[in-house]
Amino acid sequence: MYPRTERTTASRTRDRMSYDENAAHAVLDEAYHCALGFTVDGEPRVLPTLHVRVGDTLYLHGSTGSRPLLAARDDAGLPVCVAVTLLDALIYGRSQFHHSANYRSLVAHGTARLVTDEREKTAVLTALVEKAAAGRSADSRPPSRRELAETAVLALPLREVSVRTRTGGVNDDPADLDLPYWAGVLPLRLTAGVPEPAPGVTAPLPAYLRPARSAWLEPVVLRGEHVVLEPLDLAHAEELFTATADPEVWRHLGGRQPVDATEMRRAIQAALTAHHREERVPWVQRCAATGAVVGATSFYEVDADRRSVAIGYTWLGRPWWRTGINTEAKLLLLGRAFDELGAVRVVWHTDIRNERSQRAIERLGATREGVLRMHRPRADGSWRDTVQYSMTVDEWPNAQVRLRERLRPAAPVAS
Repeated sequence: MYPRTERTTASRTRDRMSYDENAAHAVLDEAYHCALGFTVDGEPRVLPTLHVRVGDTLYLHGSTGSRPLLAARDDAGLPVCVAVTLLDALIYGRSQFHHSANYRSLVAHGTARLVTDEREKTAVLTALVEKAAAGRSADSRPPSRRELAETAVLALPLREVSVRTRTGGVNDDPADLDLPYWAGVLPLRLTAGVPEPAPGVTAPLPAYLRPARSAWLEPVVLRGEHVVLEPLDLAHAEELFTATADPEVWRHLGGRQPVDATEMRRAIQAALTAHHREERVPWVQRCAATGAVVGATSFYEVDADRRSVAIGYTWLGRPWWRTGINTEAKLLLLGRAFDELGAVRVVWHTDIRNERSQRAIERLGATREGVLRMHRPRADGSWRDTVQYSMTVDEWPNAQVRLRERLRPAAPVAS
């Protein structure tokens, strides 16, 4: 427990105060930034900055040219106040007076020192990068001596610390309970969006930036003798555009054919956004023999509760048609669905005009269930009738045998 001091003792709503070290550490570790308050020449200053906690010391990131860091060069250090707030909800009362917020906040007082030891500074900057993403420090270039010299770090021992928390719902006055106004809680949370790579990046998205999801929504790598399925990434745009640059590939697909790699990048971004929304699980298809990107495919209409999933959004370059790639890709996806995820039903949809696709789906062992009339718009604006097929878990064993037989090399003919 941190000791109560004159600066950390609340003057009102003391029941919301805590001096517990674990509670304080939890707030600091969850927050990425803080407000650093100090005085310079008798004038107040507040700067937003990044922070990281290492043990019972709070480290604050800055520039060697900033005012607080210059002031902290003094042997006496720099008196500071650090504030952190995590906003958890907005509270809507029937009266304006009782509008409020749920939050977890921390205030720390003390004297900060400038970190001058190079090993300590390097360790702190590594910890700061690791806080952004566990594993990132090994996946990026460490700072050079010049960069270290341009970066300053303040260290604040956590000694005088208080945590203030508000939880719960509306605290309306009894006299207001019959007022005809909506009242309640609007929960808030910080969520990561879809990662956007910098121009020129070709490396795939690191695993530590992929959100934790249900296994049904995870595009795990699937390997076969003919094809490898790996998570679709914006870095695949150039190769995927080249592989599928044939109007026949896109003839019956829902989207228009990309005219260049930039448009293919937009198509991939749409797939990744749909994955972020838990609407689609996209893979890129690589030729196992050459490593070349040859197409893409996806799970969609994922329903873990009903143990059902659809396979589609499949683009395969024309040079790889009538090879083992499409057959084995479907075999891998069906094995993922039935054997690993425990699906009881897998579905396919295709344009009623796409007879080649219908025959291909039927060769997989799927059963035609019917036609969904005016099911979705085509790229040209017309409405497509969609043929729906399915395969059930009871049909999967026999279908798997047939698919493996199709992939088996033909025996040589005796002379």
